[in-house]
Amino acid sequence: MEADIKACFDRISHEWLLTHIPLPKPVLTQWLKSGYMSKEARYETEDGTPQGGVISPILCNMALDGLEELVVPASRSRGRSKLHVIRYADDFIITGKNPAVLEHEVRPQVERFLAQRGLQLSTEKTRISHIGQGFNFLGFHYRKYRGTLLVQPQDGKTRELLEKVRGVLKKYRGIPFHALLAKLNAVIRGWAYAYRHVVAKERLSYVDDRIYPLVKKWLQQEHRSKTWAWIRKRYRGRFKGRIEYGCYYPTASGMKLIRLFKAGDLPIRYHSKIRSGANPYDLADKDYFEARARKQRMNARRDRRFLNSSSYEKLAA
Repeated sequence: MEADIKACFDRISHEWLLTHIPLPKPVLTQWLKSGYMSKEARYETEDGTPQGGVISPILCNMALDGLEELVVPASRSRGRSKLHVIRYADDFIITGKNPAVLEHEVRPQVERFLAQRGLQLSTEKTRISHIGQGFNFLGFHYRKYRGTLLVQPQDGKTRELLEKVRGVLKKYRGIPFHALLAKLNAVIRGWAYAYRHVVAKERLSYVDDRIYPLVKKWLQQEHRSKTWAWIRKRYRGRFKGRIEYGCYYPTASGMKLIRLFKAGDLPIRYHSKIRSGANPYDLADKDYFEARARKQRMNARRDRRFLNSSSYEKLAA
């Protein structure tokens, strides 16, 4: 069951928060009743939490605490032990073996639980689907295919990235090419690192293929009086038999090379789930977490060496 709370941060009950959240009530009241400004006018806040405030996700998590205990133990007492709740802030899913149990028993419990907090499920976005059909959660698409669980970027996230890249190319006209590459690299690298822990190799390579002609079009518009041969010689080079965009630019320490970040070059590092019951504050688990941290640092060094080893065999300065 993919659950979506309707306007969670806008409608959460102040009365419930002030009664149940273990915080100093004067401080909590100031946060909740601070109001908001719109078009030079101040409006009172009768419900909801501060939009964009650091306290909002904390209050939301504390308000939804107890959802797991509501669903899972009750199901186990009835012999249905395959009900599980996975929650992140106001987004959560509930998995189970029987869709009828999710629809007719679990969902009413969740609706009553939320109603006490002034919240309700969105009827349009809350739905029950089979793992074989797949579902979306936190920007990822989960689907079980031939007995194997595949986690991929959610449909539409690639399109959002390409739209963002087009926005950067449209916004920054007339700037040096190395400055444009720095801005594009920040966007592409952030997106690629976000999805490098799942099955996304084909999607990363697809992004590179779509960005290449967009950069070409930008260069042609910036150098309308030049031929493509002149542009190619100045802004492209060959690396291990592959043509890439890049250029040199002056720095305090001399000329430096920057090239367009290739998302497909980023090695896939699947997430290693933390051992159940492990506690980072328990000395008995100290060796486990130290070994886990060493492995993560080793992978990070390997990735840096791989990405930093890129240098052009031939590129005009």
